[in-house]
Amino acid sequence: MLDAGDRHRRRIALTGERGTEFLLDLPHAAALRDGDGIVLDDGSIVRVAGQPEALIEIAAHTPLESVRLAWHLGNRHTDVQIVGDRIRIRRDHVLEDMLRGLGAHVTALEAPFDPEEGAPHGTHHGHAHD
Repeated sequence: MLDAGDRHRRRIALTGERGTEFLLDLPHAAALRDGDGIVLDDGSIVRVAGQPEALIEIAAHTPLESVRLAWHLGNRHTDVQIVGDRIRIRRDHVLEDMLRGLGAHVTALEAPFDPEEGAPHGTHHGHAHD
């Protein structure tokens, strides 16, 4: 199992859960998502398994409030995953307090994290932009 950062790769030697060893060697870095399959040279397929990470799921009362919450997270360069009408981010007590202060419902969970394409992948700077 790989966390979100380890699943954004171009080249890496990997060993599957059943001992299959292979070299991932892509022309460009790609975000491998939980559940994706990699076809090996012999035609076999290895399923990508996302490692559960400490996340929070954010819910808003209205779509407009959801957009506002997403804006605040983007302003802080935070990786996000959109799951239906919810937003998921890595656990961060500062962001959790901010979101609750903005009226969001915040729920802690453990799940594979698949941030949106083009996300900065772990570049949360830990500072506010006011």
